Amino acid sequence: MSSNEQERLFCYNGEVLVFRLSKGNFVGEGPAKTPVLHVRRMVFDRGTGVFVQKSTGFFSIKEEYSHLKIMGCDCVSDFRTGINLPYVMIQCITESNIFRYFLLFLHSTNKFEKRLSFRLPSESKDSIRVLHGPLVLWRHVQTFCYISSQTGKVVTVSVKFSSIEWAGEIENVGMVLLGRKRYYLSEEGCTPQPSKSDYATWKTQFCVYSLERGEVISDTYIIPPAYTSVITCVHVCATEIVNNQLRMSLVALTQKNQLISFQNGTPKSVCQLPFGDPCAVQLMDSRGGDLLFVISFRSSDACAVWEKNFQVAAKWEKVSSVLIDDFLGTGTEQVLLLFKGPLNSDCLSSFKITDLDNLNYSSETLDCNEDDVFDNKENYLVVPPLERRLKVGLVSVQELQQHLLLKEKIISKSYKALMNLFQGKDDSTSSAEEECLVTLCGEEENPVYTFDEKLSDNFQDSEQVVEKIWYRVIEDSLVVGVKTTSSLKVSLNHVTLSLSMDQDPNSSFLVIKCQNRVIKLSRKSSPVPGSVPYEIGSEVKKIKLSVDSEEEEEKEESIVCVQPSEKEYVQMITAVTSLSPLLAFSNFSCFVLLQIRERENGNHSAAPYIQCGRIFLSLEDLSRGKHLLTFPKKKPIEHMEDLFALLAAWQRACFQIISPSYALTSVKVWLLEHMECEVIKEFPEICFCRRPGSFYGTLFNWKQRTPFEGILIVYSRNQTVLFQCLHNLSRVLPINSFFKYLPLGSEDFLIGHLALALEKELVTLGSFSSALVKVESNLVQSCEASKEKSSGDVASLSDIEESIRSYRKELQREKKQMLGTNLKVLISH
Repeated sequence: MSSNEQERLFCYNGEVLVFRLSKGNFVGEGPAKTPVLHVRRMVFDRGTGVFVQKSTGFFSIKEEYSHLKIMGCDCVSDFRTGINLPYVMIQCITESNIFRYFLLFLHSTNKFEKRLSFRLPSESKDSIRVLHGPLVLWRHVQTFCYISSQTGKVVTVSVKFSSIEWAGEIENVGMVLLGRKRYYLSEEGCTPQPSKSDYATWKTQFCVYSLERGEVISDTYIIPPAYTSVITCVHVCATEIVNNQLRMSLVALTQKNQLISFQNGTPKSVCQLPFGDPCAVQLMDSRGGDLLFVISFRSSDACAVWEKNFQVAAKWEKVSSVLIDDFLGTGTEQVLLLFKGPLNSDCLSSFKITDLDNLNYSSETLDCNEDDVFDNKENYLVVPPLERRLKVGLVSVQELQQHLLLKEKIISKSYKALMNLFQGKDDSTSSAEEECLVTLCGEEENPVYTFDEKLSDNFQDSEQVVEKIWYRVIEDSLVVGVKTTSSLKVSLNHVTLSLSMDQDPNSSFLVIKCQNRVIKLSRKSSPVPGSVPYEIGSEVKKIKLSVDSEEEEEKEESIVCVQPSEKEYVQMITAVTSLSPLLAFSNFSCFVLLQIRERENGNHSAAPYIQCGRIFLSLEDLSRGKHLLTFPKKKPIEHMEDLFALLAAWQRACFQIISPSYALTSVKVWLLEHMECEVIKEFPEICFCRRPGSFYGTLFNWKQRTPFEGILIVYSRNQTVLFQCLHNLSRVLPINSFFKYLPLGSEDFLIGHLALALEKELVTLGSFSSALVKVESNLVQSCEASKEKSSGDVASLSDIEESIRSYRKELQREKKQMLGTNLKVLISH
């Protein structure tokens, strides 16, 4: 780079933006030609291992200025669209020695926009900060001033700060400043006498000032006074409001070359840094969800510190720039280290990209420098990722082994009982095993017991768990629901709701095949999330959905939101089955059984069934409209159970909607106006569609995670309605928006697959009597074929017929013996 050029660079959406101001009037230079600001967008090519140029742009500064200088560049949000855009702040001097500053926005088309400009009577060197809006803050003499692009007016901060260590945005509070208060000497020349409360551990000389309110909103629970004089840099990690008091979690750099973590004004952890004079700290969300603090030093050095144990993870020397972004497109962040190169060399010629795990790219021939990582920390960098992978693998193997052992045990007991039946031996099953046996086929030799008498030992009282049982008929489906107490927290992997028929007193119990679902809905609107600074880092980048989607979504919200109290949500466990086969019985009744399995030492412990109650259904009731789900005209949902019945029976599809350029404000408008949806008052997260036609009764759940991204869950009666909804929605979405289908899969798919295989084997064993009949039929056919071949041998034919009669008698005798004996299989969980 020549002497009449200036260059700055930073990262934006995985790209490296390189700004170069050339051919102009710079500080210490004479008159020259019109200055031009150039920009290059550079992306990393994993195939070649180098940065390649993606696109370029330029901006000509036509006004007559002298001594141009790039003050800074980064990205902030534009209040007009809410989109984060790159900016460049340029300082120039007019002919009348007035310092003028103007801020340029860079759009995706590489076009520059002059967004803000202002004049100052004196130069503001390193005290200028650009905040979201954009809003520019600077120091003038002993006061701080700011100007916003919304108002265009210069405003003076009412509080006298000696320095401002952090400025950012806090949700529900707005833009705030964190800095030290300025104390003035009294007329006698001494400081005022502090009160006793000033010596409390939570009192501090730091305060938080709100620009919107124009007042101090907190001066407690920040940093203790003992640390005030040594703090050089502050990075706020999280905030929350407790009893109308702002509580903060932050890290700070000190003159003692330390990184200290403070929680509500109390120091929690300290790390001694390997270099001197730290000047900046950044947060990095690495692979596996581990956080690191990346610290830069004025000595052109850098290091990384683990957030979980405050140990130095790595260090680097001769570093010119430290950038953090997702340069590799993996969904997690990496650190880009730019090293000092020869004079006039490209700024991206010597670099290193790493996530301090298994992703490492370097411009050097060797991917890792021996000086990068401490010798005593090498194992620490390698072991944690391996431990995580090993634990996940061990859990999967253990669960697979448990279910394979269960399968082998069931098959072994079934084979043993079947062989005893064929050989005419008595079943030698122990009394302890008898307690876990269930009848597969045949009649009971002993007198028949009622349902409650026979299985009472395996059932628990439902009063402490179940609040209500209900059932609805929707089209060709029967939906049975159990409302549980709010204190019961279960997932679909640990709960089973079964329907057991008892039509004939002399017959065994028949379990109806059902599809289970655990649905949890909040009675109130989504809770206000704990206030988090806008610049803390990237949000959760991946969403995990399972069959138990409603519960999983509640878990995702608990990461950043205040968890609702137990009374603020309703939890239902539902079972859906086909109605047509049940209508073969004119009067149908069944027991509703609930089983909840708890995890003990990584294993599922056997849990008894909870008898929830009994339901009755007849064709006469359905003809009168009883238990049928209907929608009144005035209210979309009349009963709470109707809503949960729809959520359980309707087909469910989940989509991630992303709009890179514009905020997704049109989705809510589409729901309320175009689809004529009404928000369920009791459960505001659910919208009920009242648009006439096939759309009527469709349910929507829209959760907007960011202004440009949201999750839409559609509950529709069939896929045709779903496609119609998506087609209508695509017409109102902003340009360049797109859908991403999120499959609703279960993480225990293998377990479910094994269970299905076991069910098929049990059905095969239960239908053994039909297999005997088939053997008889095959023998008859074989003998008839033999008869055709040897029609001339009358004596042989009579022998064969006699043999057939003996076979038939033997089979009849064995069938009677089998039907008179209970074939039982041991099933233990």
